[in-house]
Amino acid sequence: MGVSLPYPDSFVLLIMGIVFTAVGAGILGWSRWAERRYYDTLTSRTDMREFLESTPERSGYGALRMGGLISIIVGAVFLGIVAFLHFGG
Repeated sequence: MGVSLPYPDSFVLLIMGIVFTAVGAGILGWSRWAERRYYDTLTSRTDMREFLESTPERSGYGALRMGGLISIIVGAVFLGIVAFLHFGG
């Protein structure tokens, strides 16, 4: 029983699509949590100049967010290929 895919390699693409999408969602969630935690600790400090002026900017959180989005897009492409091969191919 189970899913019968017309191409044996499409099962590998299916697994890769699921993994990339899940990892991307996890990275996005972690990035938001870490950024929120960082700025919450800044507001409790007495010297607020860095917080108010946003200098130096913390590019690491934006990089994590972009990496998560790229991972989700790659996963969606893999899942789209599997759907095309399964239903249209």
